[in-house]
Amino acid sequence: MKVSLISVVCLLLGTQQLASAERMLYSDSLNPCQTNNNFSATQFDVTLTPANNSLSFSVVGVSTIMGNVTIDLRFIAYGLQAYQTTLDPCKLGFQGLCPMNDGQINLPTSNVPLPGSALAQVPGIAYTVPDLDAKVQVYFNSTTTGQSAACVEARLSNGKTVDQKGVAWAIAVISGLALVASAITSGLGHSNTAAHVAANAMALFSYFQAQAFIGMTAVPLPPIVASWTQNFQWSMGIIRVTFLQRIATWYQRATGGTPSTVLSSLGTTSVEVEKRSLAAVTNLVKRAAYEVHNNILRARSNAAGSNGADTSNTVIVRGIQRVGFRAGIEVTNIFLTGYIFFMIFVVAVVIGVLLFKLFCELMVKAGRFKGDKFQDFRNGWTTVLKGILFRIVLIGFPQMVVLCFWEFTRIDSTAEMVLAIFTIFTMLATVGWACSKVIRLARRSISMHKNPAYILYSDPVSLNKWGFLYVQFKATAYYFIVPVLTYILIKGLFVALAQKSGTLQAIALVVIEAVFLIGVCIMRPYMDKKTNAFNIAIVVVNFISAIFLLVFTGIFTQPGIVTGVMGVIFFVYNAVFSTILLIIVLVASIIALVAKNPDTRYQPMRDDRGSFIKSQTQLNTELDALGATARGESKHGWSNGKGARIEDDDDSLSGSSADRSGHSHHQQQQQQNTAYQGGMGRPQQLAGPPSYNSRSDTASPYQNSQQANSFRGQGASPSPWQRGAGYE
Repeated sequence: MKVSLISVVCLLLGTQQLASAERMLYSDSLNPCQTNNNFSATQFDVTLTPANNSLSFSVVGVSTIMGNVTIDLRFIAYGLQAYQTTLDPCKLGFQGLCPMNDGQINLPTSNVPLPGSALAQVPGIAYTVPDLDAKVQVYFNSTTTGQSAACVEARLSNGKTVDQKGVAWAIAVISGLALVASAITSGLGHSNTAAHVAANAMALFSYFQAQAFIGMTAVPLPPIVASWTQNFQWSMGIIRVTFLQRIATWYQRATGGTPSTVLSSLGTTSVEVEKRSLAAVTNLVKRAAYEVHNNILRARSNAAGSNGADTSNTVIVRGIQRVGFRAGIEVTNIFLTGYIFFMIFVVAVVIGVLLFKLFCELMVKAGRFKGDKFQDFRNGWTTVLKGILFRIVLIGFPQMVVLCFWEFTRIDSTAEMVLAIFTIFTMLATVGWACSKVIRLARRSISMHKNPAYILYSDPVSLNKWGFLYVQFKATAYYFIVPVLTYILIKGLFVALAQKSGTLQAIALVVIEAVFLIGVCIMRPYMDKKTNAFNIAIVVVNFISAIFLLVFTGIFTQPGIVTGVMGVIFFVYNAVFSTILLIIVLVASIIALVAKNPDTRYQPMRDDRGSFIKSQTQLNTELDALGATARGESKHGWSNGKGARIEDDDDSLSGSSADRSGHSHHQQQQQQNTAYQGGMGRPQQLAGPPSYNSRSDTASPYQNSQQANSFRGQGASPSPWQRGAGYE
């Protein structure tokens, strides 16, 4: 892989850091790398500067090593040992290390000259690739026995990372713009465009959440993968806001919980690190203090006044804890943070809908809205609001599945546990009821009209309230939302409940993604070829990412260089793919908002849904009245803004829907027969029946020959205007 390709992708996503022009590698954390370690550090700073061939470091720690030692220093990058040297502290004049004594060690900033030939062995890519996967290991070997008395290692950074708030905000804004564009376009009557934009926006959002899932697994991710997936944790509600963290901590304490103090300990350590003399990288060190590499964080207590005993406190974070730590959120606040942001999202959307309703009414009174602009929304805004709330539940479903079930394993406090139980089971019941509703409506439509699209798209109440579950699919695949939700639920369960085994999570994700990929490729359930291609591409990338995740577990015992290179490849292909998806959705959203007739960009659906979609506006033509009568709709169905009987009947759980369906079908046939007087006369005029949005000249509301023949059997052939309405 060429470095130039990586640089281009980083530049495209805005992930290149504006750091010092001087190349350097540095670290401010120290971790033990062998058992029975006799040295621990409370502060550690090391900087490798190739410009002056020097290695600068300072150490404050506690040692139980007695006597003279030699220091074996090794530089390892992407699993390969690039450099090794042996240092004699006595010859170099390191105070406190010649000899080493039991107790505290305070080694001031020291500089070690390095030969140019040694620095030449460090690849140039180490100074430019974001989230460098490199470390320095230091072995303290006894001069008398030659055995290692202690081993510590430091993760190195070059100051560049792909974990950027700007990238996360840009992704979130584009996703939100797509959802808003689909809502506005739908209100303007461009239902076909709105369906496509909304379907692509939801697919894009699901891809972002899939990336966040990978970051939440307990797999030891390469640094660049952990940083990249961190950009998508906002989709799971993992967003740090200082005052919300205070509220979450207060709530936990007030309800009997005990907040964790990992970040507060690190805050003290990071302040000490900032005092070093390298002003050029001060800001970088602030961020580096909150970064975790390979799932390991060592929080050490202050050793001042120690009697020589190792007072270090080791805390290991992985998976969801790692994600929260990198975001600056205490482990015990992760669930409540995600929950709060979900509720904020719900409240903000409700307020937004109410304000838009008020805006529309003010514009109508001021005479600014001409024609029937947003009339469907103004007439049935309560139904639209219900549909939007169901959509929010669908968007937040992956987030709450992971966080709520993960809370079951932690029980941060009794009240938070109750919140988790109430929230997740309410959401499961809500989406379950919505899916059953769609399936019942579709089955009734099939039994009455031999076509599931008839009722699903002809009833505005059903379409506005439940349409988010099926509009992205073709009419015959209305049920595919059930496999999609099952797929999300199973993935979320493994991510939430298997935090102790990253290998189990990786294997499960590979199997789940493979099964889902096969199902999508075989069924191709989405509304058209472009939407199928868009979603299949996302599922393919998710499956490839799951395979990479399995490799990262080390189950194949591959060399470290393989894991490091695959981490870079993971970032590159996901960055390129994300950029392409964002461009597609952004362009589609802009065109939907600015084009006069954006529906011309999309072909009519083959399931003929466009001929069924109706508005709540009054009809003005006899042809529309004829179409409404032929479908068996009541002449007062929408005149008062009330819901359709289809929706009202189906709300009953009495189990008598079959009888009602037969009765409705009988009424429909009677109305069809009375609508035509011998086949040649004019149809009876109906008062206030519904109209069509995006009516297709070639589309027929009848999807079977039996219905079409019922009109031909009246004794005369249809007139030309009847053929134009689509009855032939």
